[in-house]
Amino acid sequence: MTVTQPDHPFLTAGAVATDPCIHCGFCLPSCASYRVLGSEMDSPRGRIHMLKAIDRGELSLDATVASHFDSCLGCLACVSACPSGVRYDELIAATRPRLNAPELRTPWQRSFRALLFQLLPYPARLRALLQPLRLYAGTPLQAWARRSGLTRLLGPQLEAMERLLPALQPEAFQPSAPVLIPAQGQRRHRVGLVTGCVQRLFDPAVNRAAIELLSANGIEVVIAPEQNCCGAMTHHQGELEQTRALAKDLLSSFEAVIGPGRAAGPEPLDAVLVAASGCGHTLKQLDAILAEEPEWAVRGSAFAGQVADIQEFLHRVGLSPGFMDRLQPLRHNDGSPASADRPLRLVYHDACHMLHGQGLGQQPRQLLRQIPHVRIVEAVEAGVCCGSAGIYNLVQPDEAAELGRIKAADLSGSGADLAVSANIGCTLQIRQHMDGTTRPIPVAHPVELLLRSASGA
Repeated sequence: MTVTQPDHPFLTAGAVATDPCIHCGFCLPSCASYRVLGSEMDSPRGRIHMLKAIDRGELSLDATVASHFDSCLGCLACVSACPSGVRYDELIAATRPRLNAPELRTPWQRSFRALLFQLLPYPARLRALLQPLRLYAGTPLQAWARRSGLTRLLGPQLEAMERLLPALQPEAFQPSAPVLIPAQGQRRHRVGLVTGCVQRLFDPAVNRAAIELLSANGIEVVIAPEQNCCGAMTHHQGELEQTRALAKDLLSSFEAVIGPGRAAGPEPLDAVLVAASGCGHTLKQLDAILAEEPEWAVRGSAFAGQVADIQEFLHRVGLSPGFMDRLQPLRHNDGSPASADRPLRLVYHDACHMLHGQGLGQQPRQLLRQIPHVRIVEAVEAGVCCGSAGIYNLVQPDEAAELGRIKAADLSGSGADLAVSANIGCTLQIRQHMDGTTRPIPVAHPVELLLRSASGA
């Protein structure tokens, strides 16, 4: 057997061999891939066992072994569950780049991934592709194509892409938002907003609600108009070079509008906010991502230190008294307002990179409780991944679909009137599979609900 020796610093000098994993199995119930595949090698414990074997020179990283690492969603639930403090997130992040070796995937797998990486992180390219699809997405034609089985002719990966395609709003094809949105009333804070690559096209109402919500709470918003992806999508897949390029591009785009003589002026920002948790998790690591280039590392560290999820920030600074006075009960699906006797039940979906990656669980719930007559109910398996996981639901469509069905059924079965999701990938995934439940419920972003409550919608 030909042995492939590891060449990444996390996997050399016995780093894996001395890992504190005691193979207790506490990670197994939390592991999404183990949940649907039932294979030890598709669990964190099994993958660590394989890494140790590779480290000892007893196992080659061939296509079969690589497939067990590819089945990992990178949801980080095992990190939260581990009683021994195993940093599986660091181990899998160190392994990802090696999985991109040409011999470990088929030509189709490599080509499909290359297509995704050259399309999804670049809104202008994605917008150009989606333009002709406006006549198809969300129409009876799309519904017929799915019912008839026509979309199955595309193959599993392309069919999975089509399944995630929502109705496309005209707002997604409009010019970039203004650079500066003033605060309403007395200005309390000044923040930047990362608009996200997929979110601004597939669910632009979230960014609009975020801007209006911040402004209504006395927060001035600065938007770099030519933003691309923050690098989260490629970072989760071990595409290090492209991730660094995207991270630098995002930093430069904000620096281009903030500073002396710049469009947004020289004042510093109090925070840089994101409304998609996968983006936030990556942006908080920019110093590590850019560590190999000292000048960029310093700039990345300063930027990363300002990053906060929008729910995290609003919980930290509080809603303004004037905004709080405007909050009204939301309405039930039958149009009647929620009341003390009949509260609106919300089930909050914890995105993996929010809960396990950033440790944010109670802040979003406490923020939602500011809405009058809201009751938060909990899903049975709140910490288990929905199957979106960046591009996982595109490159591993069968496993992702099973996880999506489980998650949608869990949220629907909670008895809630509405599901709440703060990550665009999770939202698209849950909406796709919610229609297959016995009791479908709508899915909304927290910022949309807060704004609806304040406007009486």
